[in-house]
Amino acid sequence: MAAMKPRTGDGPMECPKEGRSYVLRVPLEGGGRLVVELNAQEVKDLSVVLADTVTGMPKAPAKKK
Repeated sequence: MAAMKPRTGDGPMECPKEGRSYVLRVPLEGGGRLVVELNAQEVKDLSVVLADTVTGMPKAPAKKK
């Protein structure tokens, strides 16, 4: 039986390498976490998609003082 650990949605987004794969953990707004296991190629593909998304986003307006 697996060790019982408390699970919370608190904590940073992370993607550590565990064995031969990477485990992406994303805290969710309503509590809990989204956990996805990825291989190295999927991590590279995801990074390209996220980079394209971020560079395509409109710039935030400058804050007035």
